[in-house]
Amino acid sequence: MARFMFGPAGKPISYRGSIQGVPEFLRKIGLNAFEYQAVRGVRISIEQAEELALEAAKSGVLVSLHAPYFINLSSLSESTLRASIERLAESIRASKHMNAYLVVFHPGYYKGSTPREALNRAIIALKKVEEFRDSIKATNVWLGPETVGKTSQLGSLEENIEICRAISNCRPVIDWAHIYARTSGSLITSIDHVIKVVEEVEMELGSKSVKPLHMHFSKIEYGRGGEREHHALSEAEYGPNFELVCKGLTQVGVEGVFISESPLLEKDALLMKDICSRICGVNCVAD
Repeated sequence: MARFMFGPAGKPISYRGSIQGVPEFLRKIGLNAFEYQAVRGVRISIEQAEELALEAAKSGVLVSLHAPYFINLSSLSESTLRASIERLAESIRASKHMNAYLVVFHPGYYKGSTPREALNRAIIALKKVEEFRDSIKATNVWLGPETVGKTSQLGSLEENIEICRAISNCRPVIDWAHIYARTSGSLITSIDHVIKVVEEVEMELGSKSVKPLHMHFSKIEYGRGGEREHHALSEAEYGPNFELVCKGLTQVGVEGVFISESPLLEKDALLMKDICSRICGVNCVAD
């Protein structure tokens, strides 16, 4: 049976308090996952990270971390490449202390390169990140290249699978909205599309990659180059349809973590939980 966890990307909009109090708040409102946002830089201290880990363990909340946006592992600039590797290394170090099981990151850009050249450079850079992770004994922290929403970015599902073939303890992070936007709304419009994504990940990378399958969801607006803006689940004019995603995942029976990237964060995380409970029953929602 499929089992799903739900939570927000960042501090809940209805919460006022320290980051360490977030897990207890989430548990009280019925959520059990939290993606710490280091998207503007890794600024949490070791002490704060360790306290967050303790509070998350007490509340039974699964923690992940989103690395800084300012990462381009395929850059032609050596200084940009060095800074990108260091930012990802800092994310791993923080994740080790906060007991985050996964570091989500955007791999890079195609600018000035062919897609194959950009992918090869990113893998070489990630080998250095992998060495750093090993050196600080943080092998329990997985790397999670996210499917990205703009056609100018490195990070299609196929590219991320290839990254994870080359790097140990690596699993693709599936952002359903980004896949939808990157393909101008042609994918993630049917249950079969959802099933195909999951089956491709599991077939290429093994069952560990979907235990759990880490996912982002929101509605999204797109243009010629892909992603423009994230929207709330209630905005019917935008896609993709969350019910299709939950139905597809239920059919393949995977474990999943849904992180809400909607502007409504925890409110839409709770809405996703309610939708999945209605589709597959309360037993498919992890305690």
